[in-house]
Amino acid sequence: MTQAPNPPADARPLGAILDTPVGPIALYADAEALYRLEFLSPQAPALGVREATTPPVQRALVQLDDYFRDPLSPFFLPLAPGGTAFQRRVWAALGRIPPGQVRTYGELARVLGTGPRAVAAACRANPLPIIVPCHRVVAADGPGGYAGAVSGRPLAVKRWLLGHEGVAR
Repeated sequence: MTQAPNPPADARPLGAILDTPVGPIALYADAEALYRLEFLSPQAPALGVREATTPPVQRALVQLDDYFRDPLSPFFLPLAPGGTAFQRRVWAALGRIPPGQVRTYGELARVLGTGPRAVAAACRANPLPIIVPCHRVVAADGPGGYAGAVSGRPLAVKRWLLGHEGVAR
């Protein structure tokens, strides 16, 4: 991952909006890297917009389509998520969890020499969900949260992504 600052969301150019099985998502990027993937409201009009404004967005659109067809498809994208050094360490660890596998917050915490809540906070701050697979981190007794929520649409998205990868949670 590129170690670039993470500008405020309103300063990032919108690269594309993509309709997916988990609802519409927006990709934000510059000419060099993706900064953010945002889940849009399911009530947003089905746009199917593919305004691949930069090479990173073009590659992301292809790789996201591949992932939604085949969950074993890897992501090889230039990323600039920003974040703290600790968050980047956690996000790098997330990227090493293979599709179809999960780790608990506690397992990751032990590997990283920290606590489960710190891992959960870094997962919650992940600006590139799906691509940086925070959905593969679960609680010891269930799915845990997703995007800072423990119910509702975010948790339904996490369950869908895990199911898509063959994980029953």
